[in-house]
Amino acid sequence: MDRFEEAYRLGPPPWDIGRPQREFVALAEAGQIAGEVLDVGCGTGEHSLFLASRGYPVLGVDGSSTAIAMAESKASERGSNAEFRLWDALDLAALGRTFDTAIDCGLFHTFSDEERPRFVAGLGAVVRSGGRYFMLCFSDRQPGVLGPRRVTQSEIRESFAEGTGFRVDDIRAAPFETSRGDGDVEGWLASITRV
Repeated sequence: MDRFEEAYRLGPPPWDIGRPQREFVALAEAGQIAGEVLDVGCGTGEHSLFLASRGYPVLGVDGSSTAIAMAESKASERGSNAEFRLWDALDLAALGRTFDTAIDCGLFHTFSDEERPRFVAGLGAVVRSGGRYFMLCFSDRQPGVLGPRRVTQSEIRESFAEGTGFRVDDIRAAPFETSRGDGDVEGWLASITRV
């Protein structure tokens, strides 16, 4: 069984906090989220559901069938028009759709060095020119070794360097909230434009 599938079945996993991350709420409130939204690695759908409640057309995709079933159940309970699909985030181009904004809460840091270029190319296929990609990932400033791989700012910049079709606008330290009782962890919030 896939580790993420198992985490949701045993759940809730530490990254599933039962609401959207504060950083994404702040982005929406600041008017940074625009148009049609792709929530890549949507998990149980809290970000998609939040954005749909604010009037955005949203598609959430995730590789865990358990997470998608939970997201669909929440959408039904809340009367939300958020759409969810079981999908491989390394095959985004096959969605056959484009978006103005893509959000990623905790997916990028799960990819290996070999997978990152595939993911970035897939984003390039689905994010419209001028569109934005907002990513919250674990930071190399987080002490210890428990949890996901830590990401440096230079790794983010290299992944979205010139020639990828993207421009890194900003990377700043941001809290990554977890459901564990020991507080937030160190994260990076990256704002990236499809050129």
